[in-house]
Amino acid sequence: MKKIILLIVVTLLTVICSAQSQGAKTVVLEKNEGEARVRRPRGSLPTPTAEFILKVTPENSGSKHLVLGAEDIPPGGVIPKHKHLEQDEILLVQTGTAHVTLDDKEYDVHAGGTVFFPAQTWVSLKNIGTDSISLVFIFSAPGFEKNMRCGSVPAGQTAPPINTDELKACAHEGHVEYEALRPAAK
Repeated sequence: MKKIILLIVVTLLTVICSAQSQGAKTVVLEKNEGEARVRRPRGSLPTPTAEFILKVTPENSGSKHLVLGAEDIPPGGVIPKHKHLEQDEILLVQTGTAHVTLDDKEYDVHAGGTVFFPAQTWVSLKNIGTDSISLVFIFSAPGFEKNMRCGSVPAGQTAPPINTDELKACAHEGHVEYEALRPAAK
């Protein structure tokens, strides 16, 4: 049932956006298909998982209104505290258990759960279960995928470490602010 609901949501979003995105193309992808990428080692900034897949972006589908991707986060994996400056986000937790913090509120989200938060909301996530979290992320507008591409390489390539200045440049390009990269308070 959960997979059917996810399929309906993705299909509806695709139909709505393709009707509004001239030049957009229909995309049908299986779980492990799409633009597979590997994050560059980020030093002190936690990495939720090395691999992720961008499925719907302006570059690979022509969508001008949505970005969709997926990743599996292992037990103990963390998405560091950050906020998207211009995009709302939806997280679909397909498997596993996530502890999610939105601004100053904390939630445990289980398989089949959905998390929505508007732009400018501080968010972090930790896999608190014993199984990997299979996570789908949807953004209301392009932008953050630029941060994701900037800090990664195509799957199959060697991922060299990324330094703090490069991380900050990627964050700027992707309209995101990471708490760990903010200047120290005086």
